[in-house]
Amino acid sequence: MLLWTRIVLVGLICLSLVSSGMGCGPGRGYGRRRHPKKLTPLAYKQFIPNVAEKTLGASGRYEGKITRNSERFKELTPNYNTDIIFKDEENTGADRLMTQRCKDKLNSLAISVMNQWPGVKLRVTEGWDEDGHHFEESLHYEGRAVDITTSDRDKSKYGTLSRLAVEAGFDWVYYESKAHIHCSVKAENSVAAKSGGCFPGFSSVTLQDGRKKAVKDLRAGDRVLAADDEGNPIYTDFIMFLDQESAARRLFYVIETDTEQKIALTAAHLLFVGTNSTDEMTAVFASQVQPGQRVFVFDDAHNQLQPVTVKRIYTEEYKGSFAPVTVQGTIVVDQVLASCYAVIEDHDLAHWALAPVRLAHWVSSLLLHSEPHAAAQKDGVHWYSKILYRLGTWLLDTHSIHPLGMSIYSS
Repeated sequence: MLLWTRIVLVGLICLSLVSSGMGCGPGRGYGRRRHPKKLTPLAYKQFIPNVAEKTLGASGRYEGKITRNSERFKELTPNYNTDIIFKDEENTGADRLMTQRCKDKLNSLAISVMNQWPGVKLRVTEGWDEDGHHFEESLHYEGRAVDITTSDRDKSKYGTLSRLAVEAGFDWVYYESKAHIHCSVKAENSVAAKSGGCFPGFSSVTLQDGRKKAVKDLRAGDRVLAADDEGNPIYTDFIMFLDQESAARRLFYVIETDTEQKIALTAAHLLFVGTNSTDEMTAVFASQVQPGQRVFVFDDAHNQLQPVTVKRIYTEEYKGSFAPVTVQGTIVVDQVLASCYAVIEDHDLAHWALAPVRLAHWVSSLLLHSEPHAAAQKDGVHWYSKILYRLGTWLLDTHSIHPLGMSIYSS
């Protein structure tokens, strides 16, 4: 127990000291310094992400109107944050009612507004709608949407307010009119809102002896195909699962190449893509991969990773999700190179933060004088992963954390 206490402390130090400006991923471009993102105001009528509100990549489908007499009314919670002004023109308190996810994002935005403009507060003009004032299937009817302004109603601030709402983690932000910004969130029970960072259990990895093995069947000490810091194939120890849910149904992005390889992974998982003509590897969230980009596929004949063009991307729901972590921090799944990490957009930062886990694995191997094959791991998010996420939310800015990545960790 003392050993693991020390390991945790080392992990916290690693995460706090490592700069999030380090370059991502193995291969050429490793060590590139990343520039901090600027707070760019949204343009009038712009929405982020650049997809329709009720699609998978934004706030998701409409699930039905909530009324005061419906069973789902208990899904709504009042927001009495004194740093937010609620217009409440109906004088019923309806604008204060919203889902917990919407409340969390709104409260976060209220802090950002006060930091951005001292003396100015966030103002909500519309929240939950019980009177039918919005268009059919509006997310206002589910308490998943709010219309906002600043308390001083200074329209010159609204572009920046929109950007602050994006940074606060709203799943869809629309600079809808000169009078307000529209923001919405995913449903609490949506599959997409609980995506984590995983692969389906049936996905396969390649062992050092050439055999294929399902991800769900991996055991500590298995040596699996991965890539080193230069992007060369290497076999590395599987250590453990950061998260595993044998029975959970999750939504996966299926990324298919023009040479017919397919890799399925959740929205918040990191995948290596080629960024330019020299195919520098950089790690991006699966939800950000686009057709025409290149991923890295293992070529058995030449024993190397080759850049291959992404042909199409679609989504599928599968049962079982597993997040394996290796000593190298990378893993080849279904012949495609992926990071072992998710949620945080910086592969190198995540790898440094997991240094204590690798240290514990090395110590265990040394003490046992053999590879530490262990019994099957129980379902759930690993406690060390939870600690790192909590610390990450304190130390990192919100755009560094995938909005779909960790709601499972807070449940």
